[in-house]
Amino acid sequence: MRGILLPSAHAASAKKLHRVNFPLHNSFCSRGRKEHQLGLVFSIWASGSTWASPNFSHRAGVDWKRTRRRRMSVYTLNLRLFWPLVTCVLTALLLLHQYIFRGAEDQGNDCADQGPGAVTLFKYILALILCYFFIKYCSAQPGTARRGFHKVPEVHGKSGVSKRELLDDHYERHVRLSPHVLGHSKAHVAKLVSELVRVGRTDVPPESSLAFRGDFIQIGSSYEEHKVGSPDCFDILVPLRAPRGLKLEAGVCTDKPGGPPLCTLNTPRKAEWTRRHKAFVDTFMHLHNAQRVYRMSPDSVQRWFYTATQRCLAAIRYPFEQRCSLSLSLSEEQQVLLRLTPRSDYVCCHISMGIRLIPAFPLGDGAFLVASQQGQQGEALWTVYFPRQEQRLLAWLKGRLPPNSCHLKCLQLLKEVRNLSGETLDQQSGAEWGGVLSSYALKTAWLRLLLSTPPESWDECNLVDRLDDLLRSLRESLQSRALCHLLLGGVNGFLPDSVVLPKLVKETVPPNLWAEFSDVTLDMVSARLAYSWNHLPRLIRLGRPQRTSLGRGVRCKYIDAE
Repeated sequence: MRGILLPSAHAASAKKLHRVNFPLHNSFCSRGRKEHQLGLVFSIWASGSTWASPNFSHRAGVDWKRTRRRRMSVYTLNLRLFWPLVTCVLTALLLLHQYIFRGAEDQGNDCADQGPGAVTLFKYILALILCYFFIKYCSAQPGTARRGFHKVPEVHGKSGVSKRELLDDHYERHVRLSPHVLGHSKAHVAKLVSELVRVGRTDVPPESSLAFRGDFIQIGSSYEEHKVGSPDCFDILVPLRAPRGLKLEAGVCTDKPGGPPLCTLNTPRKAEWTRRHKAFVDTFMHLHNAQRVYRMSPDSVQRWFYTATQRCLAAIRYPFEQRCSLSLSLSEEQQVLLRLTPRSDYVCCHISMGIRLIPAFPLGDGAFLVASQQGQQGEALWTVYFPRQEQRLLAWLKGRLPPNSCHLKCLQLLKEVRNLSGETLDQQSGAEWGGVLSSYALKTAWLRLLLSTPPESWDECNLVDRLDDLLRSLRESLQSRALCHLLLGGVNGFLPDSVVLPKLVKETVPPNLWAEFSDVTLDMVSARLAYSWNHLPRLIRLGRPQRTSLGRGVRCKYIDAE
């Protein structure tokens, strides 16, 4: 009988052979005992090899990764303790087996003279130790036990993980937004805001007060598909209607460098309307002594807008608060913020959202004037927003680029590099870092690169090259101390014909978005930007090990409004 005998089968065969007094009993007894002991050793080794095999390690790695994604507590097998423990247990079992077998020989077994001695026992123990070191060596080999695990930044540079694989892994786990969740969030925000502005709309122009025009415009990264983190912050422009008979003239302010163009809303000189509506003038406007004209005050408009939004919200609160709680607040920067906190399973994943409602006056050709945050207290300055022009430009670019273009992903990863690097700075340095690399500045550099490179170069396979080009162009702009506004004073033919600008700002000299920052600050940002890109694995490892919680509400450290 050749092959490996199980212990129970071998014992039954030995008893049967002993009863019938088979002539070759001694020979079969000796051979059976040896096969029994070799079978035991082989079965032990096979079981250990199964635990240390690549397939088992792969399954264990995949299961461990899936469990970690679900944020459940797991027990991880420690091979340094497991294999010595297995060796000790098997050695004890082997010694116990030898002791029992020798006891059976002492009772008069006919095969006693064939029993293994001390030398044979030493051979078995030596074979067991060799098997232990062999299994330990196999389990420690790279690409076997660790092959099934997800690529993580910690192994960058040691296992040869490329930067593309690192970026793709971090993008899927921390940067990419769920289209399902984002779609539900935008739909809920649109439903709430549409009801809000419908209640505040006035069909007949007011005599001596402002009013909602009745529509709204969705702006910012959440609607342009380059939001980073979680869909928890939305920017909405709410156009306002001026009183009937009031004429406001917009004038470009040229003594304020940096940022988008700043304007003022003035009344014509010697206007009769301001004399007849003294209450409106005292509430919303103030006299500019230099030119003897009245200017619309952004702070007064923001305070009125907050009060009007409160009244409109009170009228529509009941049907919405059955599923989510609503709260309205006015920040120190005079920004109106509407917060939504779900009560049950309304709005997928229980996301607490914040809606920044921005009052705006139409300037013409799809441009709007909103209250400026750059002016000092008491200055009546307004910032020009171009939401329609940017939407048309992005739609035109999307039609030219390949179907699998990486342009949005490139901008998202650039924002993530900025966020990760800014988390390690102190308060003052972080404010300078976020001010220079604001979302508007990054978007401007990104659009300039899109317009100056061939469309086919933005294929998905060129992600790392395009991101490297974008960072290089940013550093060149920082070293030259200039990043000009894209839509103002551009070169003829640089923008498509569908992008039409108002006459007021069409011929304006393009402002430098970094004019207000010192050379020392720009040099610091340039050097740190290069360091962040070269040491991206370390930033990812130390930055955010887990996805930002979706229930934190608004987290606007870097302004995403465009």
